[in-house]
Amino acid sequence: MKKKIQGNSQRPRLYVFRSRKHIYVQVIDDISQKILLSSSSITKSLKSTLPFKSKANCEISVLIGKDIAKKAKKKGIKSVIFDRGKRLYHGRIKALADSVRQEGIKF
Repeated sequence: MKKKIQGNSQRPRLYVFRSRKHIYVQVIDDISQKILLSSSSITKSLKSTLPFKSKANCEISVLIGKDIAKKAKKKGIKSVIFDRGKRLYHGRIKALADSVRQEGIKF
């Protein structure tokens, strides 16, 4: 997906990586090749507030989506390009995307 989707400073790319246990989100500016923001289910600040310790499920994806959206708003990012990688837009990835949209980030 990265070859087709490129973010810039006005509209960066929101990349989601999902493993079996965790979920990771990064806001990337592809032109300057920098990671602007990141959040995951293993971030120390979020890990203590997460209701479940073992696996990332849809509920944890919603919390991570809200966290990355709040960080993006603080940086002044209002719209992003959503990059789900090679995963289907379903389950945890869909829950994360919906929570980011609910916080006011457009894509």
